Amino acid sequence: MADDPKEFSRTAEDLIASLRRLPLDIPKGMRKRATKDLGPLIEEILVKNQVGRDSPEQTIREKWPEIVGHANASYSHPARIERERSLVVLTSHSVVRNELFHHRKLIVDKIQKLPGCGHVREINVRAG
Repeated sequence: MADDPKEFSRTAEDLIASLRRLPLDIPKGMRKRATKDLGPLIEEILVKNQVGRDSPEQTIREKWPEIVGHANASYSHPARIERERSLVVLTSHSVVRNELFHHRKLIVDKIQKLPGCGHVREINVRAG
């Protein structure tokens, strides 16, 4: 719209109001921002917070018996991903802990093939 007047900067608006001895319409702490469409903004929030999508931890938990076998899965539990690269696995039996520790490279390779889990680089096996 070519007929719209050009907007002045915040400093210029303050200076004009001061020279004309007018009160400031906008408080100093308030900042004007351009409006955004609601649809893309909601989609961005859903992706950021993984709402309606499986998290990497959930994907690993669902596939855990296939990754380590049913016998080992009954005595172990993938707990969380730390520092965006290390999967913490809690085990309730020392033999299972040693088994997972010795096969950790193979387990990591299987986990990296899962969708959304390519960033997992190592496994920390802990008693728990």
